[in-house]
Amino acid sequence: MTTTEKPEIGRSAEANGIRTNYLEAGTGEQHVVLVHGSGPGVTSYANWRLVLPALGQHFYVVAPDMVGFGYSDRPKGVDYSLDTWADQTVGLMDTLGIDRAHLVGNSFGGAIALRIATQHPDRVDKLVLMGSMGVDFPITEGLDAVWGYEGTVEDMRRVMGFFAYDKALTSDELAKIRYEASVQPGFQEAFSAMFPAPRQRWVEAMAIAEDELRRLPHRTLIVHGREDQVIPLSNSYRLEELLDNADLAVFSHCGHWSMIERTDDFNRLVRDFFLGD
Repeated sequence: MTTTEKPEIGRSAEANGIRTNYLEAGTGEQHVVLVHGSGPGVTSYANWRLVLPALGQHFYVVAPDMVGFGYSDRPKGVDYSLDTWADQTVGLMDTLGIDRAHLVGNSFGGAIALRIATQHPDRVDKLVLMGSMGVDFPITEGLDAVWGYEGTVEDMRRVMGFFAYDKALTSDELAKIRYEASVQPGFQEAFSAMFPAPRQRWVEAMAIAEDELRRLPHRTLIVHGREDQVIPLSNSYRLEELLDNADLAVFSHCGHWSMIERTDDFNRLVRDFFLGD
């Protein structure tokens, strides 16, 4: 996935004017783009480290750091918005010569994938939406805590507590690692600028108009952890109602990190979905 000493840092490419860090795996004829979520200190590596090697056995997989996150540039004055992140993703596809790809979106990455599908339907093959945003909902305590992260170890411990059903996965050690990632130069400044209070407005800003969602023809797999405290399971039920060609899988004993808490199930489900008709 990377040739550097830091696995979070892969290759670099221009993506709609933004120098973008991305990881890659595999050489398959089908292309997959993984779009991460919006937690503090998040990188594409943190989200997809257990998914890239598995999907890379069958597909060419790309996982970028969205602008404002990870090791992509943070241009002065950039507009952190759904359209900016969607345009960055499509710009990376253009740079890499990817005409069409399967999209996998985690949380706010699901909203980005849906925005790309509505604006560039011919660039999208199949969709996987995991614990996805993209519809309006009353902000949860968990999401409000995630977006309101204050840049301390103590607050990172509190935020991490919302992510997983299995509390062993959100240890003090992980909280310290994620804290250290979140306070690298420029990281917390960019993150705190994205979702200032009141935060319900940013939920609404990440929502796609329901008439646009109803028109999407793409085969879609929706995955959600039953015990998700960040994005409510009701989101996925609503998306399954709105998207004409969507199926829904709900994982028990699973929070917001389906790809980490149910790694083997998630990878198998996504692989078979992409390989099927």
